[in-house]
Amino acid sequence: MTTFQETASAIGLLPAPGRLGDPNSLLKTDPRADPRMLAALAEFGFDNAPPPAPVTADSPLEEILEFLAVSEPAYEGVFRAWFNGLPSIENVERRSERIKGADDNDITLYVHRPKNASGRLPCVYHIHGGGMVILEASGCLATRWRDELSAAGIVVIGVEFRNGAGRLGSHPFPAGLNDCMSGLQWAFENKATLGISSIVVSGESGGGNLALAVSLKAKKDDKFDQIDGVYAMCPYISNAWANKIHELPSLYENDDYFLNCTMMGACAVAYDPAHKNDRNPLCWPYFAEMDDLRDLPPHVISVNELDPLRDEGLAYYRKLMAAGVSVYSRTVNGTCHCGDMVFRKALPEVFGATVRDIKGFADSLSSRSM
Repeated sequence: MTTFQETASAIGLLPAPGRLGDPNSLLKTDPRADPRMLAALAEFGFDNAPPPAPVTADSPLEEILEFLAVSEPAYEGVFRAWFNGLPSIENVERRSERIKGADDNDITLYVHRPKNASGRLPCVYHIHGGGMVILEASGCLATRWRDELSAAGIVVIGVEFRNGAGRLGSHPFPAGLNDCMSGLQWAFENKATLGISSIVVSGESGGGNLALAVSLKAKKDDKFDQIDGVYAMCPYISNAWANKIHELPSLYENDDYFLNCTMMGACAVAYDPAHKNDRNPLCWPYFAEMDDLRDLPPHVISVNELDPLRDEGLAYYRKLMAAGVSVYSRTVNGTCHCGDMVFRKALPEVFGATVRDIKGFADSLSSRSM
């Protein structure tokens, strides 16, 4: 199916956006890009097209895992630089819990709560990004995000799940999903002790995948009562990056805009090396059917305008609407993948708007549950 913009471009009304209109388009030359974001990206050369990915979905698994092991600390270094110099958040209490997972493994949960808070508060159960294969809940990006959400008046629980690669790998699907479900079970069983009124499952990128998958699995396992809502940011859910599909034009339009589809295809192999789950919605929620989606709790799908993953998130939003789920979506204009979360210094208004939206969504569900 052709989009309006593609049709309009074909008859000369509009130029197609991004790389649909110009295959050589760069993020730094795209007029839609926020210049403040471009300045932050330029510090590391991310405003340009990246060099060809050294691994692809066809590379041997060992080479993919080696590449991701090297990439993980590099990404952490970039996030530290982007968050360096921010004032510390003092009005949040932090502690950790160690629990046993469904696979008899140890799982660390990070609990952040506003200091001197009274009464029951909404809870965000946060699942960090990294394509389900790299990064950690203890990293600077996820830690700062929990602090910021908690400072807004939310109890935030971050789960340290097993990754498909990197320091916490290599544990392919469904290890990470199982850990996320175990942590959610603990949060639900301890609602009274934690002083929480409702639970919103939320995550960005690979964490967005897992947030949606947790909701699908909760329905399958008859654990509906554990989740009051889902807030998925820039979810990585289609498994279509190695073989792009025309139904998702942003994969063409925004390829090499901070994210590279070839590398995302390689990450997908690390998550499911044997390709046994290529169309399993618990692994790749894009493939959920109407019966999987009906009666799910309220959802928010937030996407970024200049993200290759934009259209798979919007496609999931439309599926939820068709299934009768209470859902709304938002597109954060001018930003690349996860741009409203990672650019706390460069885009403070954009960052703050997303924090407020999550808080408002959580508050609305909390008032329903009381």
